[in-house]
Amino acid sequence: MGNRRMISKTVTQTQRFLRLPLEAQALYFHLIQNSDDDGVVEAFPVVRMIGVSEDSLGLLIVNDFIRPLNEEMVYFITDFHEQNTVRKDRYSPSIYKHLLEKPPEKTNGLPTDNQTETNGSPNISQYKSSQYNLSQSRSSQKDEDDKGKNLIFEKLKSAFGEMSVNGTMIAEVEDLLKIHGQSLLLYALEVTILNAGKSIRYTRTILANWQGQGLRTVEQVKQHEEKRQQQKQSNNQSEPTNFEDWKPTQENPF
Repeated sequence: MGNRRMISKTVTQTQRFLRLPLEAQALYFHLIQNSDDDGVVEAFPVVRMIGVSEDSLGLLIVNDFIRPLNEEMVYFITDFHEQNTVRKDRYSPSIYKHLLEKPPEKTNGLPTDNQTETNGSPNISQYKSSQYNLSQSRSSQKDEDDKGKNLIFEKLKSAFGEMSVNGTMIAEVEDLLKIHGQSLLLYALEVTILNAGKSIRYTRTILANWQGQGLRTVEQVKQHEEKRQQQKQSNNQSEPTNFEDWKPTQENPF
């Protein structure tokens, strides 16, 4: 691991970053400082060292600043190679190199100043760098996405408590987000809170039931529930509800 790391204003002076709580921002700086030459970092000792909450890791995940690589709090810093290049003669491969996904096309890092380009192993960093290049043409859409992810994170804390929201739960939520979309996931979390669901599995079950009934949008779910309530009320009204509706029978003459 190198002793020097660069942090670029193209990352840290964006709305995406500055909207984070100060604790999450500080954690990001320390993760950069403690990352290896492939942008991979073991987060647990960093979290313990600076005394921050693991919720800050969750915020960095949902805002695409870091990505979990395994269940042991090892993360890849998505914008690492947008901020850092390592000379070939100084590059030391990550011990977690096998966890990095290989992108569709291999691209080499561009050198800055008098440095030569990094040997091609940290492929994912260049792929992520191009994917999240923070260009102005995409900033508006990214801001909307970030708002949605922050809202999901707040819903998770409301549903399950701050201490329950960790990297594993965030990864599961990301899977649900890809399958069902943001609006339906948020509504399912609201239903989870209303019904006092105890885990993300409860939310997954709700979404699976809706999917099984062919309900793909929040509007469809609400219409389905409205029809169900109307049918329930209709069934209740078909039975005697007051003294005028009651008629004596042989079994109950009074």
